[in-house]
Amino acid sequence: MSGRFNPALTALLAAALFGATTPFARVLLGSLSPFVVAGLFYLGSGVGLAVCLAVKRAMRAVKPAADQHEGRIAPAEVPWLLGAIAAGGVAGPALLMLGLATTPAATASLLLNLEGVLTAVIAWVVFRENVDLQVFLGMVAIVAGGVLLSWHPGAAGVPLGALLIAGACLCWAIDNNLTRKVSTNDAMVIACLKGLIAGPVNLAIGLALGAQFPSLAKTAAAMATGFAGYGASLVLFVVALRNLGTARTGAYFSVAPLFGVALSLVIWPEWPQALFWIAAALMALGVWLHIRERHEHGHTHEALEHTHRHRHDEHHQHSHDFPYSGDEPHSHPHVHARITHTHAHFPDIHHRHSH
Repeated sequence: MSGRFNPALTALLAAALFGATTPFARVLLGSLSPFVVAGLFYLGSGVGLAVCLAVKRAMRAVKPAADQHEGRIAPAEVPWLLGAIAAGGVAGPALLMLGLATTPAATASLLLNLEGVLTAVIAWVVFRENVDLQVFLGMVAIVAGGVLLSWHPGAAGVPLGALLIAGACLCWAIDNNLTRKVSTNDAMVIACLKGLIAGPVNLAIGLALGAQFPSLAKTAAAMATGFAGYGASLVLFVVALRNLGTARTGAYFSVAPLFGVALSLVIWPEWPQALFWIAAALMALGVWLHIRERHEHGHTHEALEHTHRHRHDEHHQHSHDFPYSGDEPHSHPHVHARITHTHAHFPDIHHRHSH
């Protein structure tokens, strides 16, 4: 594995960018329709990443033979991607907006912590991702910190809308797990497609419900916020999925509210309450437990063929059927022979084995 801390830092940076979206949205957007806000965020993500992809390809107009397949999504993986977009980019925001209409903000904040839990449960139960006691306790600590961070003493009531918000969390958990199935592909392409599809759909829903399109200045601000908080964040999230697996990436991403609250305290200065420091300590404990994890045992890699950017490390000892310049990393279809060995690893794209 390349540095043990790099995947964790990638996931935490994704969480920081996403967490910063909430206070910036409050500053920039005021009282716009929630569906319009979501639509502009996603559209800004898709358009911004499309520009980045165009620039990237223009700078590499003549690709090495090893990179000719980069950016292409295999037909067999398209259903997984479309499922992720439908669940996380369309159904999730719709259920959230409907639920928020009848649910107290404090209750909604607490319920949103379900996303990390449901993401891990689906990864562990449905996709059989490995979990040990240390990782489980780290997840518990992070979720407990999230609950404390959004706790408002005296707030009561769990109306019907709470079920809709829980449904939104389930949709995003499904999205996270389905996205892992396509995480070997170019992360920027995946995030771009999500934005370009989910953005117009959410905008159409908002406008159909009678919302007004915002001014040009607010539209630009919303799209710029979406590019950073939804676009760049999602690119990093997909990269983390590729290297950490779904449950661990979801756990790191669950600290996003902590970054949001911290940024809010910078924008609207006030001394944090005691619950903030307790929540921060619990989340730090959870991250520490995940980072210090060392999962090592003898395991067998079954024969596998796929495409992703790679270096010729211990899992990529293969020849090339095209003129190869020696440049790394590079992307091309390649075959992994069956191999049995022992080393420390995460449940990344090369270690999705049973125990």
